[in-house]
Amino acid sequence: MIQLYKRMQRMREKYVDTLAKLYEYATTVYAKNQYTQWYDTKKGGYTYSSLKNKCDSLSKKLTQYGIGAGDKVAILSQSMPNWSAAFFSIVPFGRIAIPILPDSSENEVTNILEHSESKVIFVSQKLAGKLSQECRDKMTLVIDMDTFEVIKSDDEKFTCDGKTSVPTPDDIATIIYTSGTTGSAKGVVLSHRNLASNVITCYHSCKRTEKDRWLSILPMAHTLEMTLSMLYPMYCGATVYYLPKPPVATLLMKALKIVKPTTMLTVPLIIEKVYKGSVLPTIQKSRTLTWMNEHMNGLMCKIIGMKLKATFGGHVSFYGIGGAKLDPEVERFLLKAGFPYAIGYGLTETSPLLGYAMHGWRAVGSFGYPVYNVQLKLHNVNPETGEGEVVAKGPNVMLGYYKDPARTKSVFTEDGWFRTSDIAIKDEKGRYFIKGRNSNMILGPSGENIYPEEIENVINNVEGVSESIVVERDGKLVALVQPAENFIQWDKESEDKLYEKLDAWKAKLLKVTNKNVSKASQVSSVEVMKEPFEKTATQKIRRFKYKESAPTVESEQKDKK
Repeated sequence: MIQLYKRMQRMREKYVDTLAKLYEYATTVYAKNQYTQWYDTKKGGYTYSSLKNKCDSLSKKLTQYGIGAGDKVAILSQSMPNWSAAFFSIVPFGRIAIPILPDSSENEVTNILEHSESKVIFVSQKLAGKLSQECRDKMTLVIDMDTFEVIKSDDEKFTCDGKTSVPTPDDIATIIYTSGTTGSAKGVVLSHRNLASNVITCYHSCKRTEKDRWLSILPMAHTLEMTLSMLYPMYCGATVYYLPKPPVATLLMKALKIVKPTTMLTVPLIIEKVYKGSVLPTIQKSRTLTWMNEHMNGLMCKIIGMKLKATFGGHVSFYGIGGAKLDPEVERFLLKAGFPYAIGYGLTETSPLLGYAMHGWRAVGSFGYPVYNVQLKLHNVNPETGEGEVVAKGPNVMLGYYKDPARTKSVFTEDGWFRTSDIAIKDEKGRYFIKGRNSNMILGPSGENIYPEEIENVINNVEGVSESIVVERDGKLVALVQPAENFIQWDKESEDKLYEKLDAWKAKLLKVTNKNVSKASQVSSVEVMKEPFEKTATQKIRRFKYKESAPTVESEQKDKK
C-alpha cells in the first residue's frame, strides 16, 4: 500500500509541470473538495469543481474580446476567493497574469500596466480608485473582481478570436513586479516550470494533505503567498480561508478560533508583534513567570508556548515565516517554546523558495539547507570571514526581468548561477546564516563590511523599540528608530518633558547598542521616527526612502527653530 502511494506521488510530480496541468489535476481529482472560502461563511467561496466552471466561463469572456495566449491580464485586488478564480481564468489558457500588490500607489499601478502592456484588468471595488481614467480607457476590459461583472469594455474588439493555447513548461505564466527595498521596480518573469517545480518543492519540504486548512493573511500578488498558499494547497486538495480585511489583532484572533488552521504563511513582523506585545508583557506582569524566566527559562517558554499554540487555534503544525529575517530573540523563544515554526528563504526571482529550516534543522539566525531540487553555494567567499554571496541553480529560477536584458545579465554569474545579493556564512553542519544584503552593506573606514541588519537586531531588542534601520550619512552610522506603540505619549507630555524623555531614551539606545556591536559598527546618533516606516508587501522597510533624510522628531524640532 505504501509503495502504491509513493508511486502515485511520483506520477503526480511528473505530470504537474505547468500550472495548466495543476489546474486540470486539482479540479478533476479534488472536484468535491472545498478550495477557497471566507473564514466565517461558505458564501463566495469555491469547490474545486465550481472553480473550474467559473474560470472556464471567465476565460470564454476574455476570448470573446480577442484576449488570447500571450496577452497580459492584470489583477489588482486584496486577497479573496475570487483572486484565485481570476488567476486561473488567465494562466492555464496561455495568457500571462500580471499581479499587482494592493498597497501599490496609483502611479505604480499605471507604470506596471503600461510596462506590461496589459489589455485587461480584474480590479476590486476597494482598489478601483487606483486605476486612473487614462488606464481605464486603454483597457479592452475592466472586470469587477468582487462580482466578475464587466464594468468597461471596448465593444469594437468583440471578435471572438482570442485563441488560447495549452502552455508548455517554458512558457511565461506570470510577471511579478517588485521594487523590493531598493526602489527600482522590475518585472520578474516566471515560467510555468518555475512555479510548478516550486510547488513540488513545497511538498517535499512539508507534506500537506486534503485535510489541511490554510489561513491566508498575506497579499496573493506576492510570490510567497501565491506559491505556498494558493498553488500548493491546490496541489494537495486542501482548503484556504480568507479574511475580508487586513489581519489586525482582533480579526486575526477571531479567525484563528473559527478556522483552527493547520498551516499559515506569515512574515516575521506578525510573530514579533505577538512576542513583544503579548508574551513579554505577560512575563513582566507576573512575579511567578518573572522568577521562572530567570531560573527556569526553558520550562517557562514551554508553558507560554502551549498557550501560544492555543491562541493560534490549537491545530497549527506548520507556521511558515519568510520574506525577511526573524528577530533572533523571538526565534530563541519560539525554539524553547516548541512552537511549530519553519523558516523559508527565497526571492520573487526564485518562485520563491530556495532554502528552509524545520524541526531539528532550525538554529537561531539560519535558514537551514537548500530545498528539494535546488542547489545553493557561496560565491566569492572571503577566506578570512567565510562570508560569500548566496547563489542558486534550479528549475525555479526566473527566466529574467521583463524588457531588461542588462539587468537580467547582471544577476547571473558567467556559469549560470543566480545571484541573490544575500551575504551568508555556513556552519560546520552546512546550514546557511545570512549576514545581510550586499546592497545594504556599508563599507567601514578601515574596509570592514558592516551589515546594518546585525546592528538593527541589537537595537530592536532595547525596551521601547518597535523597528529600526541603520543608514550611513557623511561617513557615520545613524539609527532611525520607531518607538513601540504607546511607549511615547506624544500628545500628553509638555514639549520640554517630551524631549527630555526622548534624549534619555536615545542615550540609552546608543549605550546598549554600541556595547553589543563591534568597534566598526558603532552608531553615532539616534533619530526617532514619529510615523511608521514605509514598507514592502512582506513588511520590509523601504530603505532607499531613508538614506538621505527622514521625517523624524529631530527634523521637526529643527524646523520649529
